Amino acid sequence: IAEYRILGKKGEGTFSEVLKCQHVKDGTYYACKKMKQHYDGWVYSNNGAIQKCMVSLFSELICCDKKTGTVALICELMDMNIYELIRGRRHYVPEPKVKNYMYQLLKSLDHMHRCGIFHRDVKPENILIKDDVLKLADFGSCRSVYSKQPYTEYISTRWYRAPECLLTDGYYTYRMDLWSVGCVLFEVMSLHPLFPGANEVDQISKIHDVLGTPDASVLNKMKQ
Repeated sequence: IAEYRILGKKGEGTFSEVLKCQHVKDGTYYACKKMKQHYDGWVYSNNGAIQKCMVSLFSELICCDKKTGTVALICELMDMNIYELIRGRRHYVPEPKVKNYMYQLLKSLDHMHRCGIFHRDVKPENILIKDDVLKLADFGSCRSVYSKQPYTEYISTRWYRAPECLLTDGYYTYRMDLWSVGCVLFEVMSLHPLFPGANEVDQISKIHDVLGTPDASVLNKMKQ
């Protein structure tokens, strides 16, 4: 971490803050995701699949400070996220650009799923862009597709949460990522969220208003 000079804060979340930094030796700019929690000693990734996905999709480098227990992810510095791209925008994003972004997003998820990992929190804020390049970010909610259900019930941001996440006690699969992608696609195209529910009940209601009530056979599967 001492190899990087901190230039300013770009954002902050529950568990970390994102800083703009510069490599002291070569002057290259990076994004530094610094964890708020401190750890004793060096930290290693025990999940090879997640590590493989992160390197392939986002070129993240894990840096640790043994003395202070600080852990940070050094990432490629992107221009903005999808939410920032469409926020307050008066004109639609050109369709060729949307197609290009969505292709890259789906390729990223396909790679993750083939590695046995699903993201669980695909939303505009976690999709970063730089010119015509898109990168999927924030792997803090990832789970193995082979791990045993039930999973955490309260996962994914509500507006992008699949029905099976809302209607079951944690019995969902990697397909929830694809539902989220569909919600993101609509939002990028229309500049408005597809299902902006105020709470979980309202979220289900808004989904039903658009798609109708699920068939009885589908609901029975969710009860099992």
